[in-house]
Amino acid sequence: MKYFLALLIFICTLPGGAQVLPGDNLEVSGIPPIPMHVVERTKQYQDVRSASCLGWDRDGGMYIATRFANTTQVHHVAAPGAARRQLTFFDEPVSGASPDPRPARSGFVFSRDVGGGEFYQLFYFDRTSGHSRLLTDGESRNTGRRWSNDGSAIAFSSNRRNGKDMDVWILPPDAPEEARRLTEREGSWSAREWSPDDKRMVVTRYISANESRPYLLTLETGEMVPLYEKDRPVSYGGFEWTPDGRTLFYTSDESDEFRQLHAYEVATGRRLCITPALQWNIEGLSLSDDGRHLAYTTNEHGLSVLHLFRLPDYVPVRHDPLPTGRIGGLRFSPDGTQLALNINTVDSPTDVWTIDPGSGTLEQWTFSEVGGLNTEHFVTPRLIHYPTFDLEDDGSQRMIPAFVFLPDNATGPVPVIISIHGGPEGQSRPGFSSTIHYWVQELGCAVILPNVRGSSGYGKTWLALDNAYNREHSVRDIGALLDWIDAEKALDGQRVAVFGGSYGGYMVLASLVHYPERIACGVNIVGISNFVTFLEHTQDYRRDLRRAEYGDERDAEMRAFLTSISPLTNAHRIRAPLFVAQGENDPRVPASEARQIVRAVEQQDIPVWTMFASDEGHGFAKKANRDYFTWATILFFEQYLLR
Repeated sequence: MKYFLALLIFICTLPGGAQVLPGDNLEVSGIPPIPMHVVERTKQYQDVRSASCLGWDRDGGMYIATRFANTTQVHHVAAPGAARRQLTFFDEPVSGASPDPRPARSGFVFSRDVGGGEFYQLFYFDRTSGHSRLLTDGESRNTGRRWSNDGSAIAFSSNRRNGKDMDVWILPPDAPEEARRLTEREGSWSAREWSPDDKRMVVTRYISANESRPYLLTLETGEMVPLYEKDRPVSYGGFEWTPDGRTLFYTSDESDEFRQLHAYEVATGRRLCITPALQWNIEGLSLSDDGRHLAYTTNEHGLSVLHLFRLPDYVPVRHDPLPTGRIGGLRFSPDGTQLALNINTVDSPTDVWTIDPGSGTLEQWTFSEVGGLNTEHFVTPRLIHYPTFDLEDDGSQRMIPAFVFLPDNATGPVPVIISIHGGPEGQSRPGFSSTIHYWVQELGCAVILPNVRGSSGYGKTWLALDNAYNREHSVRDIGALLDWIDAEKALDGQRVAVFGGSYGGYMVLASLVHYPERIACGVNIVGISNFVTFLEHTQDYRRDLRRAEYGDERDAEMRAFLTSISPLTNAHRIRAPLFVAQGENDPRVPASEARQIVRAVEQQDIPVWTMFASDEGHGFAKKANRDYFTWATILFFEQYLLR
């Protein structure tokens, strides 16, 4: 670990003992040298790993993503419990990988950017030679990697045409110079699923969290047949073809508040809802290549429930009990005999498991380290619902769901950290977080994860409740949470901090503006400080997508509203100490958003700590940077929350 920390920080001896100073890649102010006792105590919590399945290899092994040094890389695991063999070794993290389906080839396509800028390039890694080669142009943003079934082409999205619109492209992996564009339309397009004969493809245009538009594209002619209902906004999730190409399974909220499973008959256009009684969103969806088994997960109060069926009669498959937590990455093996799952629980980081659909046997493939910590002592959060300021349409009190971590050994009212998710269409869900466990176990703080209006997981009406002119209603939900905290004897309403990243960073700033006397301090990571300047300076390919959520700043009335509610406009109302952390290469929320709120709050003679990383983007992907930020946050809370 010390080798990698040495890349970015320096350990020196100052009066008071050995301390950690930031390296040249970090521009900091206000942050004191980190005492070594903080570094030593957090080491176990920071030396936690996780593993997730990226895809199956033809030999029955699988590719996984995990970190053994400073960044996440691609590894290969040959069998359950086998050693993880690292394949890629880059300074920058690798973002996903897709195995080559061709029988005569051994390799995969992966994505990688530089410095967190998110202008991802696609590369092919040849396992025989151990070399990788660039497939895309080296300049544009390229996302998604979907192999055709015969392995002759890879479909992906790129803004190569004009820097703004994301078009669907395909390229032959052995002749990337022959790449060709399939769509040339305005908006954000993505390739979703090749048909079994590789002659057609499902492509979608993403409008907003509440609306997307799928089409069936014929590759030879370019004809695009809409698969969506034109009279109302509908959001779509996963798509899966049956092996005969006659039926397309998909998830959408077209018939209900929640994303349900549907079947579409391609020849007739007939649609059938498979799960009409479901009152939770379907998230993951996977169909085995032989069409014999279908799996999906539902998000129920933030926890995942797996549903596994034998087709064509939808007979439920009985299987060993799964650990309670979050499930993702559903992938059937090529022969259909195994279903891979990424499982994350409160007391265990993400690991890869498999289920045998024939026997229902569950088996763990990877065993990630937790730094020697005794996870049996970790606190399990409880789900609460607290009242907010308004009513539901039926006249009942609107309630906000939240997860509460409370220290087991609390002897009196404890300080509180409110951690607010980003998105804003994200969702706080119970799972493994070494940071939260440190705050609870070592700092003795309660941690609350609210899912204010606008969060996903609770239906499409809830998702849209904070849009446009309702933006600050979600901030008032935080005010209602402060009222709930005041009424709880186990919590200290005089010592409350707010913490959040991206949109959660905006919520931190907005909470400091609206409740200056009720919040002790705030930590804002890559957060929006002014909606107008954010919309004007976010990357071109994102701007219209964000306007659908926040409003169009080109409209004079909306511009005036967005200006009026922006934290920068109201910075004079902030009274609590503020910690601002930002990646200089952030394509989503530019670093200028952080710098302008820092200048404004500093003028109020309020303590402001800052951390700017020259090699990061929208958050901190490199372990050394995350470690330094974690240490600084601990010091910040010790100084302004715990006293």
